[in-house]
Amino acid sequence: MNSPSPHTVVIGAGFTGLTAALELAREGHRVTVIDGDDSVGGLAGSFETGTGQRLEKFYHHWFTNDQYVIDLVKELGTESEVVHRPTRTGSYYANTIFRLSKPLDVLRYTPLSPIGRIRLGLLVLQARVVRDWKALENETAANWLQRLCGREVYEKVWKPLLIGKFGQYYDEISAVWFWNKLTLRGGSRGKGGAEVLAYYRGGFAALADTMAEAFERAGGRIRLGCPATGLVVSDGHVRGVETPEGMIEADRVIVTTALPIFADLVAPHAEPAYVARLREVGYIGNVCLTLELDRSLSDTYWLNIADPDFPFVGIIEHTNFEPTESYGGRHIVYMSKYLPTDAELYRMSDDDVLDFALPYITKMFPEFDRSWVLAHHTYRAPYSQPLVTRHYSRRIPDSRTPVEQLYLATMAQIYPEDRGTNYAIREGKKIAQLVLEDAAVAAQ
Repeated sequence: MNSPSPHTVVIGAGFTGLTAALELAREGHRVTVIDGDDSVGGLAGSFETGTGQRLEKFYHHWFTNDQYVIDLVKELGTESEVVHRPTRTGSYYANTIFRLSKPLDVLRYTPLSPIGRIRLGLLVLQARVVRDWKALENETAANWLQRLCGREVYEKVWKPLLIGKFGQYYDEISAVWFWNKLTLRGGSRGKGGAEVLAYYRGGFAALADTMAEAFERAGGRIRLGCPATGLVVSDGHVRGVETPEGMIEADRVIVTTALPIFADLVAPHAEPAYVARLREVGYIGNVCLTLELDRSLSDTYWLNIADPDFPFVGIIEHTNFEPTESYGGRHIVYMSKYLPTDAELYRMSDDDVLDFALPYITKMFPEFDRSWVLAHHTYRAPYSQPLVTRHYSRRIPDSRTPVEQLYLATMAQIYPEDRGTNYAIREGKKIAQLVLEDAAVAAQ
C-alpha cells in the first residue's frame, strides 16, 4: 500500500495562503488551510450589509495593470466577473474639495501656485524614469518628494497624506514605497488620462470563495475558526501546528500571517537573534468605518484628505465605483484611519467611532445629517501596513526559515511593491513554487 503524500498546512486563508494552497493541491499535494476567522479572504474578507449583500471590511479594488490577479481570474475561468470603470479622484484641502482625476485637473489645483501645479503634474513622469529603485533606498519619501516637487507641493499635498497614512512615522518612510505608489497608479489610466480601476462582481469575497471552491475541488481542506496557537518542532523539523482543536500533523507548514504573529509562533524553536530580526519590521494598524447611507455624499470615488486637522486619511465612496444596485440601493462610504493599536480611536466602541467621525463629515459636507446613516460598521486591523523604512530590503526575512520545512510568505516580504491583493497572489505562487522545488529535491 502506498503511503499518503506529505501533508502541507497553510496558516492563513488570505489571498497569499489560498493561492499557495491552490497551486500545491493542483500538483497533487495534500493541503489543509487554517484560519482563525470565520471566512476566507484575510484583509479582503467581507461582512453582510443591512440589506444582505456582502461587502469588504476594508475598501478594495485593483489596477488594470495588476497582472497576477488578472492571470488568476483567467485560470479560474471567471473573466466575465471582472468589471473596469473610470473613477473620480479628489483632494480635500482648506475646506474645499478639488477634483484630481485627470492631468488637466492638476493645472486647476488652486491651493498651489502655477509653478507648484506644474511640478506636481511632472512628478509621475519623474518617477517613471527611475529604473533602479535601489538607488532610492537611502532616501526618505519626505526628502525625495521635496527634492522633486519643492517645499510648497510637499507641504500642501504630500506631507498631509504621509502623516495621514503613517502618523508619527511619516518622515521615516522610504522613497521606494512612494515611488512604487506613483508608478502603479500612473499605469492604470484610460484614454484622456482618467484612472480606470477593476472590481470583481460580488466583491473580493466572491473571488476568495471561488478560489476556495477550486482548492476544495482539487482535494484541499479549509478549517475556519481554527487559529494556529503554536508549532510542533522536533529535530529542527516542523511536525505540526497546534490549534484549539488539537494538533494538526504536517510535513511542511507555510505561514502567511503578519511577522509579529509568526515571531510568536517560531520563538520557542528558533534562535533569539532570528526572532529579534522578525520584530524589527514595524506595522501600523487601521480603523475603517463603513457607512450605509440613504444618499450620496459626492460624485467622487476616492477623496484624499490633505487637511492636517482631519483625522481620516481618505473618504472612499464605494458606490461611486460599484453601483448602489449591488447593495440594495444604499450608498457605501468608507472612512479610513491608520494609527497605532494603542491609540484611543482604535480602542473605541463602534458607536463611539461613528460619533467621533460625524462632526468631520458634517464639516466636509455641511448638508449631511445623521439621519442619512442607515447602518454603520467598524473593522480594525492591527497589522494593516508594514512600515517600509529606509533600506527595507535588508529587513525582509527569507522565505525559508531556520526550521526545516517551515516557510514564510507575508505582506511584509512584498517589496519594492506595496501590499495588495495582486502581490499577495504573486507571493502565494512564489512560495508554492519554492515548496514544489524543495519537495522534488527531497524526493530524489
